[in-house]
Amino acid sequence: MKKHILSIMAVAILATGGSTIQAQDKNLEIKKKVEQYAPYTLKYDTKLLTPEESQLVGIFIEIADVMDDIFWEQSFGKENRDKLRAINDPYLRRYAEINYGAWDRLDSEKPFLPGFGPKPAGANFYPADMTKTEFEKLDNPLKTSQYTILRRNDKGQIEVIPYHKAYDRQLRRVDELLGKAIELAKDDGLRKYLETRRKALQTDDYLESDLVWMDMKESRLDFVFGPIENYEDALYGYKTAYEAFVLVKDEKWSNDLARFTKMLPELQKQLPCDPKYKQEVPGTESDLNVYDVIYYAGDCNAGSKTIAINLPNDERVHLEKGTRRLQLKNAMQAKFDKILLPIANLMISKEQVKNVKFDAFFSNVCYHEVAHGLGIKNTITGKGNVRKALQNQYSAWEEAKADICGLYIVQTLIEKGEINDITIEDAYVTYLAGLLRSVRFGATEAHGIANMMCFNYMQEQKAFSRDKEGKYVVNVKNMRSALEGWAALVLKTEGDGDYNAAKAYADKNGKVRPDLAKDLKAIEKANIPVDIVYKQGHRVLNIEKDSRNTVRSTIKPVPSNQIKFKK
Repeated sequence: MKKHILSIMAVAILATGGSTIQAQDKNLEIKKKVEQYAPYTLKYDTKLLTPEESQLVGIFIEIADVMDDIFWEQSFGKENRDKLRAINDPYLRRYAEINYGAWDRLDSEKPFLPGFGPKPAGANFYPADMTKTEFEKLDNPLKTSQYTILRRNDKGQIEVIPYHKAYDRQLRRVDELLGKAIELAKDDGLRKYLETRRKALQTDDYLESDLVWMDMKESRLDFVFGPIENYEDALYGYKTAYEAFVLVKDEKWSNDLARFTKMLPELQKQLPCDPKYKQEVPGTESDLNVYDVIYYAGDCNAGSKTIAINLPNDERVHLEKGTRRLQLKNAMQAKFDKILLPIANLMISKEQVKNVKFDAFFSNVCYHEVAHGLGIKNTITGKGNVRKALQNQYSAWEEAKADICGLYIVQTLIEKGEINDITIEDAYVTYLAGLLRSVRFGATEAHGIANMMCFNYMQEQKAFSRDKEGKYVVNVKNMRSALEGWAALVLKTEGDGDYNAAKAYADKNGKVRPDLAKDLKAIEKANIPVDIVYKQGHRVLNIEKDSRNTVRSTIKPVPSNQIKFKK
């Protein structure tokens, strides 16, 4: 009997020890995940700014923080976010902050917080228990608006709520701060933009402010903010998420790029596809400028960080004025130095690693954004605009279009002598290294799916091979033909607006295949960061904050396994 009791005690001790070991392993895993984001400080010499500009930057950062707060609600929910502060594991809490929630944005949205299952495809834009049939039967035209959320009322019925009402409390604070910013703004274009954007945030009608922003040519400061991208809505791709960038123009680099804007119609004509998929004429009032970004907030700060901006997304603006392309040079340099170059040194052949250059990376990213404005915006099959026809497939295909057509533009400009500091081989090899960097974003994220479709197509067309050491070698001739073939397929897919065909292709080809999976494991083993995370804000820039500060949390830390999250 005594022997039996001792045996039970021994099993209990072993079981306890086993769970302790499992907990330690889990903690180490989360710590490693946090460390896969390389820290980078968004500094700027504020002495280069006027006193008014410096004050504006401070106000813009505070508005950006409100955009950040709203995005937390959209992606994770306010109640869940509040409880994160009570987690006593600093790495677990930090990883949730980086991902704006419980799901790993760089690992196919897998849950990492205790108590969470798969991420709702519609994030927090729709009721978690809403069925597609229920959505389709809902008789309210605003249900597909980019600027509404859906909620159940006390009777269990679904109601459609405009953003300006759903986020009224936060937007009233933004309105107050914008009033101060408008008084400080000396540049006429910036002031008019802030005035119209202020109105847009209260009405959810952004057309006027987008058009005014397109005309804002002279301001050294830029402030991109509001509900903009629709990546977070993986259910339908309708709803836009709040975000903000605070930017300072790099005048020298911007002037060097300005001459390419007027070439858009000609570049459109040269796209390698059937003429019917390039019959629209892009606007030529687009501008192409280079900025240092000094603050990120909301959607653009979640997981993988944006390094270039192509806006507005409104097709009406595209056809009338085009878009603005903002290249974030310091963010690009950070990703090139800390991620892309180490990957190239590990994975690209010794003969071609010399072709991996920052100027080539910059050009590939820059013209990716230009290419968003090319192609076709309205389907040729009578299915309306491409975004609505392709629904939740749109983002991945649009990124694929921009990616491959951007490379085609770089190739064309090199051949025309417009770009003369890099060769076509530089562009191709750097592009491949960039794919190896980008496919690590995960197979469920729009950019990741786009990159995987491209990588797999290129591989099938023998655009690259392996040397005896297993490293990548680009075949320049094959890469050219593969580039043109993939561009033609993507442009056709968008122009036809065939949702089923787009989904079937992405489902089959937008995945990591075994050979690439081994490469990604090797990159991971080399401890090369996956992305970057920013140290930023008023203290970093040595800029004063508005006197009305946010109240600090008084929640006391408790063990994470005791926290109940609202799912």
